[in-house]
Amino acid sequence: MVFILVVGLTKANLANYSNFAPYGIHGVLKASAMLFFAYVGFDGMSTLGEEIKNPGRDIPIGLIGSTLTIITIYCLLAATLCLMQPYNQIDTDAPFTIAFQGVGMNWAKYIVAFGALKCMTTVLLANIISQSRYFTHIARTHMAPPILAVINEKTGTPVNATVIMTVANSVVAFFTSLNVLSSLLSISTLVIFSLVAIALIVRRYYVTDETSNADRSKLIVFLALIILSSISSAIYWAVSENGWIGYIVTVGVWFLATLGLKLTVKEARKPKNWGVPLIPWLPSASVAINVFILGSIDAASFVRFSVWTVFLLTYYVLVGLHASYDAAKETRREVGEAQITNMEAVVASNTEVENTRS
Repeated sequence: MVFILVVGLTKANLANYSNFAPYGIHGVLKASAMLFFAYVGFDGMSTLGEEIKNPGRDIPIGLIGSTLTIITIYCLLAATLCLMQPYNQIDTDAPFTIAFQGVGMNWAKYIVAFGALKCMTTVLLANIISQSRYFTHIARTHMAPPILAVINEKTGTPVNATVIMTVANSVVAFFTSLNVLSSLLSISTLVIFSLVAIALIVRRYYVTDETSNADRSKLIVFLALIILSSISSAIYWAVSENGWIGYIVTVGVWFLATLGLKLTVKEARKPKNWGVPLIPWLPSASVAINVFILGSIDAASFVRFSVWTVFLLTYYVLVGLHASYDAAKETRREVGEAQITNMEAVVASNTEVENTRS
């Protein structure tokens, strides 16, 4: 990356920026939706909680630090590429390699190609680490084959899940086009991030048997308004080319709903170590932005996502739901037996002490 930035900027041509954002804001948002899969790796850090000494402190630092670092690097690389070549001459398959070739630096393209290959290998390994942890946790609830939950005694890592996910990722990547994978993964990521933001709001404002019925009702109403206004903004963006009247209504509803949640509903839970700041504004904005970007993705990608979602929901209802219930029931039974054993040990110890005294 340092090589690309330093050497590439020596061939910079400011005239390439004369027609900035030629496809307008629609093109910018459409590209953002397609490239959102680049942010998948950050959430993978949260799966490594068992392997971190102080996850309450280290995971937030890693998430925020890596996100800011990668955003900076992406922006610098994109700016360098656009300064080296006009936007309509950038190759979509090997942009930097062709860019260096286009400016007469054929020797540099081999260095760039080698670096890109190494970076892709690193990204694949990082994704495999996080995905294997996901399936390990899922297998522990019996929603996936138990072989995925096996942890190696020496390394403390899920070897089986890692090997299986490596093979599965290789097969999917080999037989599927990049456009299909990127769009499908972007939709999945945006939907998951939105659900996480909604779950964060619910977790902060609702606790079973503690939150009043009035606060619970207001929470449901305000959340529904936030989600519906975000969806309305995305639909309006997708179907209308011009006009801002609709956004005044949808954004206004979103703002008033978030403000109402902030002012009228009491927070029911405070984080012990570190918590997301600016509640509920930050997660509410996350929902609005994620859903809005979804409006820039083509309909065919939503069809693929819907088919895959229906398949997974069917599996969850028919298999996963019952398996997870059985796992939870078994866990409660084991906890109960452990408590009884501890009580028996305490009683036996007290009896022994009394016998000794007598």
